[in-house]
Amino acid sequence: MSRLIALGLLAALVISAQEPRQIMEEVQRRQRSDSQHYEGTLEVLGKGNRIVTKRWVFDRLGTFGNSKGMLRFMAPPEVKGVGLLIVNHPDRASDQWLWRPVVGREQRIALQDRSTRFFGTDFSFEDLEERDIPQFDYKLVDDDKESWKLEFKPRKSSQYTHGYLWVNKDNYTVVKMESYNKKGLVRVIDYRDFVQIKGIWTPRTTEVEDVTRKSRTTLKYDKLEYNLPMKDSDFSLDALHRGS
Repeated sequence: MSRLIALGLLAALVISAQEPRQIMEEVQRRQRSDSQHYEGTLEVLGKGNRIVTKRWVFDRLGTFGNSKGMLRFMAPPEVKGVGLLIVNHPDRASDQWLWRPVVGREQRIALQDRSTRFFGTDFSFEDLEERDIPQFDYKLVDDDKESWKLEFKPRKSSQYTHGYLWVNKDNYTVVKMESYNKKGLVRVIDYRDFVQIKGIWTPRTTEVEDVTRKSRTTLKYDKLEYNLPMKDSDFSLDALHRGS
């Protein structure tokens, strides 16, 4: 009898250990789409409460850790045409190339530079990656009536040592993320104003706070669509150059 009890306890521990991953798998399953397009307006709040407004267009082809993304600034004039090509990989950090029309050539973003801010916003280059579940270890740290709080630790190279995700229990959406490095809290991202688009719960507002710089970027999405026809050739260095 004692052996059966021990086996039962072991099985319970295994199920409990898998639960955080199962939560994230369900989050990912509900967010899955073959492509995505949106236009976004960014308001960057910096020192002296000065607000800078930018606008970009983003396209993505593929799913999660095996996808490509193209981001392009449309305004203001001093950043118009600046683009970023992101090639995500399931087993390692993404490849990224930055295009600036005034320079006339692309710049590959080195691994050690992915923690820097992306063109005056509070997103780092790494924050613009699309992450896949196997690239992290997860642990459940809190379970209340409305949400799960999960700790995540990256398995691949990252500026972050660990972080926390809050997942809404009603619809399995991530509503908040905190990211830490060796010195402490670095970045807080809040996702708000959720609506359903083609059955996918989607935030209309993302707010990113850079804790160390004490600045904040609010991204508001419009014209957001999923599963549009896109071509792989639209996510290449040639396409990065042409878009300017």
